[in-house]
Amino acid sequence: NVVRWEMRTRLFLRTAEFLWQEGHTAHATQDQAEEEQLKMINVYKDFAENYLALPVITGRKSESEKFAGAVETYTIEALMQDGKALQAGTSHHLGQNFARVFNIQFTDQDGALKYVWQTSWGVSTRLIGALIMAHSDDQGLILPPKIAPIKLAVVPIWSSDKERVMVLDECNQLADGFRKINIEFKIDERDYISPGFKFNEWEKKGVPVRIEIGPRDIVKDQVILVRRDTGQKEIVAKNKAVDAVRQKLEEIQANLFERALKFKIENSYQIDNYNEFKTQLEKRPGFIYSHWCGSEKCEGAVSKETKATIRCIPFDGEMHDGRCIKCGGKSERRAVWAKSY
Repeated sequence: NVVRWEMRTRLFLRTAEFLWQEGHTAHATQDQAEEEQLKMINVYKDFAENYLALPVITGRKSESEKFAGAVETYTIEALMQDGKALQAGTSHHLGQNFARVFNIQFTDQDGALKYVWQTSWGVSTRLIGALIMAHSDDQGLILPPKIAPIKLAVVPIWSSDKERVMVLDECNQLADGFRKINIEFKIDERDYISPGFKFNEWEKKGVPVRIEIGPRDIVKDQVILVRRDTGQKEIVAKNKAVDAVRQKLEEIQANLFERALKFKIENSYQIDNYNEFKTQLEKRPGFIYSHWCGSEKCEGAVSKETKATIRCIPFDGEMHDGRCIKCGGKSERRAVWAKSY
């Protein structure tokens, strides 16, 4: 965990103390360091997209936005529901800059003393903020099943002690099936709050799937299955409940990613006119793909006037001639601009 001064804190995004998964490596050659830098940004991209269901843009930071002292910084950038970008992870190629300052050397195979080539990369509890802002709604958290600590909440419903025993027995029978396929679940046996209170609490906590079961359901040999992402309720036969939950978890994981991807696409714009650029930022911010001449002067002027920064020069961006939105100078590709956290 890291402690550092933050003038203006934001919960999860910028706090005085936070948890940081950080790595540093030292290599014999520049190529090895560059390979490590690229590998790690792709590890972060894979985690963001395939576990957090968070689509990201992967690219290179501009000179003014890269890590101080780095030769090059790669980043993954995510779009939050308010249209602001969030830097979700970075990977830096440090070259030999720090090695020379701190005299970090090794003896090479030829017997010569050489400076190492270094990388540094990391993500932090900022990803929790990204998760909350990208998926959640007015009812509370929505957690992707792959990272949810509890994937299923089972809420028994009863109105007498006799019914309580009967319903809990049914819930425990169901639980055996969930254990066999390693689905983390919780049977909410609390008897001092109403079923409605329990429904609301599990929704706030973002548990992907909820099962409701009462005496009438037992008679009909069924359960009620509820999805957190859509709120959809479905009657499922008891003997198919385990397979149904497993299928719903897969569907929810895919749906959260597709929903976030759709939002990202709908809020990404190609703009070549500076007035349109400014209007779009005021009206509905998002990712704006615009040509930039590469000048720090133009980059700084745009940032000062609009509060938008270059998030990255995307890896998958096509090379084609254009004109810088600020000065009209020659540009070979678009940069991704956005207001950010």
